[in-house]
Amino acid sequence: MKTLTLRVEDDVYNMIKLASHGAKRNISNFIEYATIQYLTSSQYVDNNEMHEILHDENMIKSLRQGLKEAAAGDYTVV
Repeated sequence: MKTLTLRVEDDVYNMIKLASHGAKRNISNFIEYATIQYLTSSQYVDNNEMHEILHDENMIKSLRQGLKEAAAGDYTVV
């Protein structure tokens, strides 16, 4: 387990404190919980969403074309 020191503005601290109280968690646990919730909801897709992605023929075709173009160096970084 690691210790993390975090500096936040008073207004942000008060928001965290209020939210942790509402969730019946201490501040440290709430920050860990909120971070995990954010990371898993924004970085990962659930099974239903992945099913939709994998069965979207137009998207799969477009992704494959993009991969071919990237491998061939046929792209522009903007």
